[in-house]
Amino acid sequence: MTGAIEQAAALLRAARRDPGQLLPALPDGLRPADAATAYAIQQAVAAGVAIGGWKVGAPNPTAPCFCAPMPAAGLHASPARLPAGRLRGVEAEIAFRLGRDLPPRATPYDRAEVIAALASAHPAIEVLESAYLDPRTVDPLSGLADSVMHGGFVHGPAVTAWQGVDFASVTVTQTIGDAVRTATGNPAGDMIRLVVWLANEGSRWAGGLRAGQFVTCGSWTGFTPAPAGARVRVAFAGIGEAAAEFAA
Repeated sequence: MTGAIEQAAALLRAARRDPGQLLPALPDGLRPADAATAYAIQQAVAAGVAIGGWKVGAPNPTAPCFCAPMPAAGLHASPARLPAGRLRGVEAEIAFRLGRDLPPRATPYDRAEVIAALASAHPAIEVLESAYLDPRTVDPLSGLADSVMHGGFVHGPAVTAWQGVDFASVTVTQTIGDAVRTATGNPAGDMIRLVVWLANEGSRWAGGLRAGQFVTCGSWTGFTPAPAGARVRVAFAGIGEAAAEFAA
């Protein structure tokens, strides 16, 4: 299976580098049949790449979590000017930044320990790209192998007094040109649950979570296309905002 994992990873890397090599899907025999294989492909794609953070999410408050590493080269402070991508999708998110390491250990980290390690919360934009011609048509495990469409990350200013925030009641306003979308709360529910899982399971292969890394906790607004030249702004009430502009 190792050979198939490396082959799948090579195809995904090539497609990310060159839009002329975008995939309709992974070929038969290279598609992951389970989450362990999907993560193995994801990790092979990320081999040798400096990790600046993680994306983690869940479709609802009780669903299993999923994650992917965020390359350090794709992290930007707001306001950011970004190259024109093929897909150019965006999502409004809340991210946390680690103030201390959470390395793998035999005893799982509990909620209080993880909260103590999170130095700040940030309004954020996740930029979405894909190795697939249309990522909406591939199976979920193939999408997981492709880092769940992660393509970049823009973070706003730090909020250090975040522990008193009732995130479930926070409303975000996402603006792309003249189009405005609002949402209240993260569909995953408790974002700390996601980070605890990431610290104990999702990030183990990379040595756990590291001080200075960001953890962005899933979309509040869902995937939204952003045309070439688009200006994107996400504003979380009482927390702050992040902004990005795509090249034309």
